[in-house]
Amino acid sequence: MPTHVGPTEGAMATALALRHVPFEDLGLLGPLLKQRGFDIVYWDVPAAGFGGLDPAAADLIIILGGPIGVYEQESYPFLTDEIRTIERRLAVDAPTLGICLGAQLMAAALGARVAPMGVKEIGWYPLTLTEAGRRGCLAPVDGALTHVLHWHGDTFDVPAGAIHLASSDICPNQAFSWGKAALALQFHAEAAGHALERWFVGHAAEIAATPEVTVTKLREDTARWSATMTRQGRLFFGDWLSQVGL
Repeated sequence: MPTHVGPTEGAMATALALRHVPFEDLGLLGPLLKQRGFDIVYWDVPAAGFGGLDPAAADLIIILGGPIGVYEQESYPFLTDEIRTIERRLAVDAPTLGICLGAQLMAAALGARVAPMGVKEIGWYPLTLTEAGRRGCLAPVDGALTHVLHWHGDTFDVPAGAIHLASSDICPNQAFSWGKAALALQFHAEAAGHALERWFVGHAAEIAATPEVTVTKLREDTARWSATMTRQGRLFFGDWLSQVGL
């Protein structure tokens, strides 16, 4: 069901977060949005569905991650409605941010293929930005000095008309922008710190089933990279919000 976080009176803008599992939330993006005066609404997609949701009403929509695939619409029928909702949002070129599953849903809404990679990318790894990526808001998370959290086994093709922004050693398509105000991130620039302990429990089965991935290593790398990612992530998200007029 929808959950409000933050001020409800005098808010500068409304941020609607489409959430698929409770522990994959806005992370460091939440406090940043509150500092900018946003009224944050979490919309818990699997239970709430999309009845009565106007995709053009919120000033910002953030589509969060989750442990399912875009192509699993038979098992999770809400995905079909979610893709249609995202299509309607993108059609009005309003500020939209997709993270991990959210990025894949954006790609599908724009007609691009989403499919399993055949390998998992789970852990803290650097990004390589394209020339377009280095010129834009992603610059703070470029290269080996800033590792970001990756947690996925699927990938998307860059949609027609979108701008490819980043890659990693395992996954060539890590980010794209579309239109004036839409950004899709395969990686988790919002995730860092002790809150990831919830991920380690929530994704316990996937961790156990993935060779060379352990909670111990994830916890060590989280401790190593979280301070940098929090600092650089705030810069990146702040730049993007300013870029789209928020």
